[in-house]
Amino acid sequence: MRGFGRYALAVYSVIALTFIMIPIVYTIVFSFNDARRTNIIWRGFTFDNWLQVCRAQDVCIAFGNSIIVALVATLLATVLGTMIAIALVRYRFRFRAATTLLLFLPMATPEVVLGAGLAAQFLAAGVQKGLVTIIIAHTMFCISFVVVTVRARVASLDPALEEAGRDLYGSPRQVFWRITFPLLLPGIIAAAMLSFALSFDDFIITNFNAGSTMTFPKYIYTAAARGIPAEANVIASAVFFLAIVIVIVVQVTNAARRKRLALR
Repeated sequence: MRGFGRYALAVYSVIALTFIMIPIVYTIVFSFNDARRTNIIWRGFTFDNWLQVCRAQDVCIAFGNSIIVALVATLLATVLGTMIAIALVRYRFRFRAATTLLLFLPMATPEVVLGAGLAAQFLAAGVQKGLVTIIIAHTMFCISFVVVTVRARVASLDPALEEAGRDLYGSPRQVFWRITFPLLLPGIIAAAMLSFALSFDDFIITNFNAGSTMTFPKYIYTAAARGIPAEANVIASAVFFLAIVIVIVVQVTNAARRKRLALR
């Protein structure tokens, strides 16, 4: 019976992994398709889509908008979220519990409700929808994820390390930048990467607040009816490969660091 369970788990894992990888493999394969008007039927292998990825200008414009939105929203959310996380862990103030609850609400609220609510706010304020409103919307929901991630890191810090810095006559600024910030940096980087991924990938909130501005997820959605252009598959495949490379580099770097520490 134990042997059956072991094999069943392996078979289930292979099936689940295959099911997850099918759309990714399809995207990569059809990035090399010699497509004409549509990219639904395989017509032949070609490298032209990779060599002339911006031949479909709308694809590159939408991708550029998504990169701009993700970078700016990530920067704002990371800075604001880190400050909020430190304040929630290190300081006691009135309405602290209520603030914590409000920060968790965007994570629990359905994106349709959040997107529609933000769109109504922009409409009531008379703000024209575009790149700025997308950045504001993404920053608002990314802050919650940054606070949760960085807060866990702040709570794990040993206050004795900062006290030692103050005992050595370090100013509050010196203690923060030389002790606190380096210790928080792994959590901050993790929060920033999560925020970037969430912002770049978001469609529902973006669709409510983008107006006529086109982002990459919006472009994929509107183009899906007639077949996603091969150039869009190229960009999606490149992003996937880049993510794999980043993960491998991080894992190799951490393994090398642990090996160096073990040899000391």
